Amino acid sequence: MTDYEGHSTPLDVLKDYWGYEGFRPMQEEIIETTLAGRDVLAILPTGGGKSVCFQVPGLIRGGLTLVVTPLIALMKDQVQNLENRGIRSLAVHAGMSRHEVDLALNNAAYGDYAFLYLSPERLGTQLFKSYIDVLPIRCIVVDEAHCISQWGYDFRPDYLRIGELRKRVDAPVIALTATATPPVADDIMERLGFREKCCLKSGFERPNLTYVVRKREDKNGQLLNICNGVPDSGIVYVRNRRKCEELAAFLSANGVSASFYHAGLGGETRSERQAAWKRGVIRVMVCTNAFGMGIDKPDVRFVVHFDVPESPEAYFQEAGRAGRDGERAYAVLLWNGIDLRRMKQLEEVSFPSLDFIEEIYQKLHVFFEIPYDAGIGRQLKFKIEEFCRRFRLQRAPAFHALRYLEREDHLTYSEEVDIATKVRIAVERKALYDVELPEQRMADLLDALMRRYTGIFSFVQPIDEESISRQLGLTVPALRQLLYRLSLEHVINYIPADHSDVVFLHHDRRRPGDLALSPEKYSMLRQRYRERTEAMKNYIEESEECRPRFLLRYFGQEDTADCGTCDVCRAKPSVLGVPNATQKQVTRQRLIAFVNTEKSGEYALQDIMLEFGNPARGYSPDFLDILRLLIDEGTVPPYQS
Repeated sequence: MTDYEGHSTPLDVLKDYWGYEGFRPMQEEIIETTLAGRDVLAILPTGGGKSVCFQVPGLIRGGLTLVVTPLIALMKDQVQNLENRGIRSLAVHAGMSRHEVDLALNNAAYGDYAFLYLSPERLGTQLFKSYIDVLPIRCIVVDEAHCISQWGYDFRPDYLRIGELRKRVDAPVIALTATATPPVADDIMERLGFREKCCLKSGFERPNLTYVVRKREDKNGQLLNICNGVPDSGIVYVRNRRKCEELAAFLSANGVSASFYHAGLGGETRSERQAAWKRGVIRVMVCTNAFGMGIDKPDVRFVVHFDVPESPEAYFQEAGRAGRDGERAYAVLLWNGIDLRRMKQLEEVSFPSLDFIEEIYQKLHVFFEIPYDAGIGRQLKFKIEEFCRRFRLQRAPAFHALRYLEREDHLTYSEEVDIATKVRIAVERKALYDVELPEQRMADLLDALMRRYTGIFSFVQPIDEESISRQLGLTVPALRQLLYRLSLEHVINYIPADHSDVVFLHHDRRRPGDLALSPEKYSMLRQRYRERTEAMKNYIEESEECRPRFLLRYFGQEDTADCGTCDVCRAKPSVLGVPNATQKQVTRQRLIAFVNTEKSGEYALQDIMLEFGNPARGYSPDFLDILRLLIDEGTVPPYQS
């Protein structure tokens, strides 16, 4: 195995491989606990550096570190980052063929690899189980550990198989999450079979992050004010793809550098937009929750939630992507009465009846022509739009029925998986040199493929298009054109890259009435969902309790103080530095000075929006109502249209 023994301390490894001079809060304690052979649950806020907590001890312990994570994009990104540091790593996830998985697991077992990233549905496959005894696993990492808890907001039954894995593998566990209430934390440790409970939690306070909640009928106008009023990078979260695209177009039309990002975009487009945003070419990214996982961009100055999230867990994690550099940043949530009605409707949509869920289960198998008592282990490329058209279904109930079947451990449903281009050379090696090709570039491409992929004559192999393109001095589209032309010459079998949902079946098709759907579990999950949405409703309507204190209390952190910067704190007397003054009084005084003195009575409504709509300045969100009152009183002149 690769020799990491020259590094006597975790700090040595951190310096040599990451170039950092010191650890962030709690990282070293978590690492030392793991090196002592103890199980540990680490609860760190978004941006707290969770990956270092297992990558450093993984290198020191040697052998193979198994990392279970449901986030395919994050998995690929971390594998690439480790490879760039000279640390050999592999990934096994949805969208890979059985041969690809077999090859990766074989390399992990007998090759020189330090990390194996695995999506949770692979834990239950016979192929993975057959390798367990030969994989040199020295540490098990459970990323997004809240997924193992039925009390959590994103329960995934596949995670429960980690407990079974521990019976065959004697290795400490590092469980990591950014959001876990005390009951969820206890449940995680119990289900992972901790030898003794050990929960290390970093404080969730973010003194540099100002939380603002604003009730607004004109959300678009308020969003534009924020984008114009707060400089540098921002993220705007919305619920659905259509609104994502519409809001990005609205901001662009009003002079804001903005683009959109959601899982429906191709992998190449997503990568390009993410890179452009990180470089600052795009300033504001309007996105669904598909954006943000694993993105280490420290200078995000604002995160706006245009729609109310389903849970405090999701909200806290997404809002926490602002201000990781420690500088002042803003987490703004916009809402109105429509949001409250939609939250109630979403509960009904998210929990279709058990009869409907069983109907979707049977229709799914009919769609793929899978008979009874067959189908276990099948990985199916799935287009939900085609499925719904075929059976005349509405998309939302069908989608949530599939998600519920996943929670009951009947299948795994992965959305928008990038499936790599695959190639097999169809001509025998000896005969290949006698093939006349119309272009030298085709021969160069074949030579590159043969050198990189040793089994390419025997099996269809996934290829790295970007790497091969760079080697040959081509663009990716030009490479694909060459591959297509080689397939027309019958030299290769070519399966182009795809972007599709994937359904993985956990068992053979069951007959009607034999599908185990527990009414008790259904009721429990629906009740937990209702409690989380009620907590969000209470949060947005709260007018007395400091915003961070509310959130920290939800996560079990009771001993906290008012932040002094959120909209609730700023509305309290004296917080703006004016004795016995309220936020509205300060806003009134500032409006009079701004209009009559600075603008000499000549001003436009846009001037007011730019000056008072910025949450950083701490004025009352009712500044327009105050202005109208001042105009009616004759204290300030009307604005110019």
